[in-house]
Amino acid sequence: MLMPKRVKYRKLQRGKNRGMAKGGTLVHFGEWGLKALEARWITAQQIEACRLAVTRTVKRNGKLWIRIFPDKSITSKGIGVRGGKGKGDVEGWVAVVKPGRIMFEIGGVSDDLAKEALKKAADKLPIRTKIVRKYNIGGEL
Repeated sequence: MLMPKRVKYRKLQRGKNRGMAKGGTLVHFGEWGLKALEARWITAQQIEACRLAVTRTVKRNGKLWIRIFPDKSITSKGIGVRGGKGKGDVEGWVAVVKPGRIMFEIGGVSDDLAKEALKKAADKLPIRTKIVRKYNIGGEL
C-alpha cells in the first residue's frame, strides 16, 4: 500500500480543497494522461486500484506514471468514543487532488489501448475525469 516512509507531523488538519491545481497540469512523461475535473481526496487504496486496472489492461506493456502521492494522514476516533481527549488515530492516507491535475500517465502502448486502460482507471475513482493527449507548446502532437 502507498504511504510515506516518514512525515514531519503525524496528524494533519483537514484544510480546504478549493481552487485549481497549481502544478502538474500537463502530460510530461507519457503520451496520454488522466486529468481530474473535480477536487477530492483520493485514497491510497483508490490509487492502487487504478494502478492494478491499468497494468492488467496493458498486460504489463508500456509504462505507467502515477503523478499523485498520498501524503496527507486521515484520522478518526473510534466508534462510541466521546469528544475531547485529543485527536484520533491515523486511519489512512490520501492525496489532495484539485481540478486540472494529471493523476496518471501512460506511454509505450497503442492509443486505443491507452484510452481503454485510462477509462478503466477512471472508473475506480470517485471524481469526474478526462483523458488528455500530450501537447507541444505550439499545438497538438
